[in-house]
Amino acid sequence: MKRYSILSIFIVFIFITSAACNLLDPTALGKLESALKNQIEQQIEPQESTYQQPAIPEIVNASPFEQNLAGLYQKTIPGVVSIQIISQNGGGLGTGFVFDQNGHIVTNEHVIDGATAIEVDFHSGYKTTATLVGADKDSDIAVIKVDAPSSELHPLPLGDSRSAMVGQSVVAIGNPFGLSGTMTLGIVSALGRTQDSNREATSGGNFSVADMIQTDAAINPGNSGGPLLNLAGEVIGINRSIRTGNSTAQGEASNSGIGFALPINLAKRVVPAIIQSGKFEYPYMGISTLNSEMMSLHVIQQLGLQKMTGVYVTDVQPGGPADLAGLKGASADTSLPGLLSGGDLIIAIDGNEVKIYDDLIGYLVEFKSPGDTITLTVLRGSETVDLQLELVQRP
Repeated sequence: MKRYSILSIFIVFIFITSAACNLLDPTALGKLESALKNQIEQQIEPQESTYQQPAIPEIVNASPFEQNLAGLYQKTIPGVVSIQIISQNGGGLGTGFVFDQNGHIVTNEHVIDGATAIEVDFHSGYKTTATLVGADKDSDIAVIKVDAPSSELHPLPLGDSRSAMVGQSVVAIGNPFGLSGTMTLGIVSALGRTQDSNREATSGGNFSVADMIQTDAAINPGNSGGPLLNLAGEVIGINRSIRTGNSTAQGEASNSGIGFALPINLAKRVVPAIIQSGKFEYPYMGISTLNSEMMSLHVIQQLGLQKMTGVYVTDVQPGGPADLAGLKGASADTSLPGLLSGGDLIIAIDGNEVKIYDDLIGYLVEFKSPGDTITLTVLRGSETVDLQLELVQRP
């Protein structure tokens, strides 16, 4: 999510105040902005921290649930950081969390996109600058690194996003609107959501991010990149975006009760790869599919499908892995303009049932790599066919 800059707000405040009092002219204001920018861009010398993990206080007349929430906050807040960036377009805010004792911090790619300087603020009050290790537009995950005392580095434990359940209580901790250390409570509202990634596909549109966690825990501008935690204090997701109207916004609007977090199991693959080589290589099939949300009963009947669930293949990239494997795209007209029939319906991958597109792409990203061979089970008319497909690197 793009963030309003505290620095920008401060400068606007000074400008308005000074204009009324005739204290600053535009030249002086420009010098002030330059001085403040230089201050954030300068590397802050590491210094020994005196921060100690506070004892978890007992809340008077608190229920066990409330006491658990208070304890969770005290336990995890040292590992959550606020992020402020300077870029050519101004500034922005975001959140991150400590990944390891080497100073690696995880956040969203869109938080640090275009940053010329990155400041990281710890809950203890310690502040330092960070360098970019690598960023992945496909997953919207970035890794930055700080040179901070070991006493400031409190890596958060990672959970298992595949074990998350709808109705499960979760909390988000972050820096909404610059209000660092904010915790919000909600539940897992849904699982298996798919969103566009931040990278365009060669065939048009965008690649997809799968297995997203939907939550009603309040997520606002500034929360991006922060942890979504279960009540055991384990990170199960990385807060990314909110739904506003008919679109998904990465920071331009306030909480609507529908937020989305990247699954931590995806981060478990992407982050180590970024740390090691600066990037993560995705497997690629070379197909276009019909959005699962468009698979109404009427559409299914027009396509003549014998099954109501699965991933319908609309197009196969010539010479791509799916084409070489014998997968067939749609080719025959129907009574619905733009809807073609005759494509294969993917109903399983390596023996795992595929009901929606998320089942397919989620399995590929979490368990497979370029060079692996998968078995696709497709429904072709009334015939079930198994196809062997060798994955390649996503172009």
